[in-house]
Amino acid sequence: MSKFGELISTHVPVLIDFYTDWNESSVSMNDVIRDVAAALGDKAKVIKIDVDKNQELAEALRIKGLPTLMVYKDGQMVWRQSGELDANSLISIVQEQL
Repeated sequence: MSKFGELISTHVPVLIDFYTDWNESSVSMNDVIRDVAAALGDKAKVIKIDVDKNQELAEALRIKGLPTLMVYKDGQMVWRQSGELDANSLISIVQEQL
């Protein structure tokens, strides 16, 4: 959990995709997340976290639906949504935090 704290306590926005390899919606978001990361470059961090490998963190953050997307800035959650989203919408959401 302390590693998660280090990940999110940056001044640049951090988009996190909580996913599993067996969830169809999570898998379909892979290309979207890749496109978002490419579009944002070094203006933001884009991180994928497998909830099966990080169950304690997923429980602490009350991750119920997959994928769950979150944006953190300066250690604070500023946006959260469960379910799929298109790349342009995600890019806009993260850019609002720049």
